[in-house]
Amino acid sequence: MKEALLYEKLEHNSVRCNLCAHRCVIRPGKRGVCLVRENIDGTLFTNVFGRSIAQHVDPVEKKPLYHFYPGSKAFSIATPGCNFHCRFCQNWDISQIINREILESGYLTSPAQIVRGAKETHSTSIAYTYTEPTIFFEYSYETAHLAHNEGLKNIYVSNGYMTFEMLEMIGPVLDAINIDLKAFRDDTYRRYIGARLQPVLDNLKKVKQMGIWLEVTSLIIPGINDDPGEMREMANFVAEELGRDVPWHISRFFPAYKMKEIPPTPAKTLFKAREIGLESGLRYVYIGNLAGTEEMNTKCPKCGLILIERSGYRNLRNIIVDGKCPECGTKIAGIGFLN
Repeated sequence: MKEALLYEKLEHNSVRCNLCAHRCVIRPGKRGVCLVRENIDGTLFTNVFGRSIAQHVDPVEKKPLYHFYPGSKAFSIATPGCNFHCRFCQNWDISQIINREILESGYLTSPAQIVRGAKETHSTSIAYTYTEPTIFFEYSYETAHLAHNEGLKNIYVSNGYMTFEMLEMIGPVLDAINIDLKAFRDDTYRRYIGARLQPVLDNLKKVKQMGIWLEVTSLIIPGINDDPGEMREMANFVAEELGRDVPWHISRFFPAYKMKEIPPTPAKTLFKAREIGLESGLRYVYIGNLAGTEEMNTKCPKCGLILIERSGYRNLRNIIVDGKCPECGTKIAGIGFLN
């Protein structure tokens, strides 16, 4: 256990956690919504510092980040827990703490060991992913500083429910982030996730203002957030509030966790969402989790030339030169194009 960052002490040994938008007031002996931060006699502790439940070397495209060092490797880590309780969670077995055994699972790995693992695997970056990095902030924060000192990049894959205080603290060492925009209805966030929409929208705008490379993912779920009007509102928000160059990843839903009765997203819905995104002015709209689609390729937004050809998470070809389309010279938004 390690004393937490970003909390304040209240009367009667209670504390307020200021790490995420829940801003939980936690009484002695109790834990916050995430179930990994615990008040012990008036001091807030994190129960997951150094407790790695997953470590993998992934293509950075798996995060998904298509415009941040495409073709590179990301040393990816997670701890147990999450501050969301999504009924459709794809990683529920490690994110949803339903007993003490899940909280205590994994193995102890220091920040220095993570950085060493990233370097030994020739990874360009360390990705804090699979579960929600906000809830293991202290772990990622210490690791991220060590990583930057060793020339590595840092990536968050997040639900976007952190506080501005946390973003400002991690900002100097956070190079890229993919944030899930799970719906554009507050009722959906409250009913299926246990959160609110507005903090996510505020944080998306804050990240953009801070200059952190941003990509957005929306998991499209039949009957939940697949109404064309709602998808258009999501696309318009990304285009107008975040910028037309922000990549939008439209991801296919598969039955999982507490929503196994809902069928996979029809391909036509995903293609409709992509069409809506392009109509909203977005230059880079991708379809994910759909085998065989060409809509995972990066195309020049001006002349339509395929610049990065992908198969699954693998880059088959990358012809971007000096960050530009070799055919028409259009500048392609992104960081770390390797050609």
